[in-house]
Amino acid sequence: MTSMLRTRKITNFSSSLRSSQLISHELNANPQPIQFPSYPFSAALKNLNPFRVLLFYASFSTQASKFPEYEMPSVTWGVIQGRKEKLVSRVIIFDYLKGLGIIPDELQDVEVPSAVEVMKERVEFLQRLGLTIDDINEYPLMLGCSVRKNIIPVLGYLEKIGIPRSKLGEFIKNYPQVLHASVIVELAPVVKFLRGLDVEKQDIGYVLQKYPELLGFKPEGTMSTSVAYLVSIGVNPRDIGPMVTQYPYLLGMRVGTVIKPLIDYMVSLGLPKKILARMLEKRAYILGYDLEETVKPNVDCLISFGIRRELLPSVIAQYPQIIGLPLKAKLSSQQYFFSLKLKIDPEGFARVVEKMPQVVSLHQHMIMKPADFLLGRGIPSHDVASMIIRCPQLVACRVELMKNSYYFFKSEMGRPIKELVEFPEYFTYSLESRIKPRYQRLQNKGIICSLNWMLNCSDQRFEERLQGNYIETESTGPSFCMGGKLELPGDEIVSEGEEESDDEVLYRRIVSL
Repeated sequence: MTSMLRTRKITNFSSSLRSSQLISHELNANPQPIQFPSYPFSAALKNLNPFRVLLFYASFSTQASKFPEYEMPSVTWGVIQGRKEKLVSRVIIFDYLKGLGIIPDELQDVEVPSAVEVMKERVEFLQRLGLTIDDINEYPLMLGCSVRKNIIPVLGYLEKIGIPRSKLGEFIKNYPQVLHASVIVELAPVVKFLRGLDVEKQDIGYVLQKYPELLGFKPEGTMSTSVAYLVSIGVNPRDIGPMVTQYPYLLGMRVGTVIKPLIDYMVSLGLPKKILARMLEKRAYILGYDLEETVKPNVDCLISFGIRRELLPSVIAQYPQIIGLPLKAKLSSQQYFFSLKLKIDPEGFARVVEKMPQVVSLHQHMIMKPADFLLGRGIPSHDVASMIIRCPQLVACRVELMKNSYYFFKSEMGRPIKELVEFPEYFTYSLESRIKPRYQRLQNKGIICSLNWMLNCSDQRFEERLQGNYIETESTGPSFCMGGKLELPGDEIVSEGEEESDDEVLYRRIVSL
């Protein structure tokens, strides 16, 4: 039995030896370049004996076919070549690219295909996507990506997650590095992370089009750190998704060098972190304002124009965008306009900005419409100026509504213009839902009172006033005091049902987001 096995092994060995000699003879008799599939081992094996390489690939062919396309290498091998043949092929490829206007200098250290036809296929495919020669020159390394193994799988995944096919070329133009990425290892985890932040599925494509570089981040790195810090200062985790949709760049900001210094500076001005959190939930792009180049100079600019330092928190809370505007130019232009057209001096203009900082961004012709209406009613210019300083919201009122309120004031109420000058806030209240109903209630009870007493209170407070046997001391309305409670007129008789936390009152009454 042992001798039979030994005889069989010798016979098999002899037959395999004869086969190898026959194949070797065929190879030497008619040497032809052998093509190999582009597996990851090719680089290491291409200089070995061709016959041994052929046997090696044959033994692994069934396993290699199981590899998904996006895990294959990013180059297409041509035929096995010697060093001299490689140099010749590279020269031919580069001459072809130069003929198209492509500068191939950055491809010197990149493996390129050995056949011009393969490179031509890549260039034409990119051009069909909408990329120009100039776009390719911006990032020539994209020519190192295989159409079948890199470009098509990546584009298919991008389209799947919501980027329209018509926008794929623009996406690649903005972030060509994505062509080198693995769908499973690099792209899919980022999309999963965004979904975990409550970014809506239909918004994923929009977010990535705004900030395609997100696909190059690691979820456990900067993105996770930024989100954790925002939550730590009071941002509602449920609002992170909408914030990312509105301003995805926040996920790429480093906490230690960008986000935290900005938050710390705003807190140092007197803004509580809870108020900052509410501001960021609604306007996440505030995080993109450069602290040293924009925010600090704008705060200094506000102070230089007469805004009182203790009121800076109120100004920023009411109009957060003010710290990111080209503020000096806007303030200079508006201050000159207020002085020339409305006869309001720089100090009066500062009081206007303190009460309604949005005025720095209002168009001047829109400001003049309410002012012209008041002047047209025979109100002296100096009285119009005092009305605007007392109630800057006048300059944002619609003239049509002001007309209706004015005619009711004159015809139905029959009161003197002096009362409007003393209480210009009258024009900011709704005629149908507040002025008329309350005036009718006062008429029925035979009560005569000022406009302030009639209008400057909630519906519940107004009922309490009608039923009371007293007249409250009038005040000018809510006052903003950082670090303390927001004081409202008549706080001492607010019913228990109206009680709110200090933060809620501060946000509801002052932060006009």
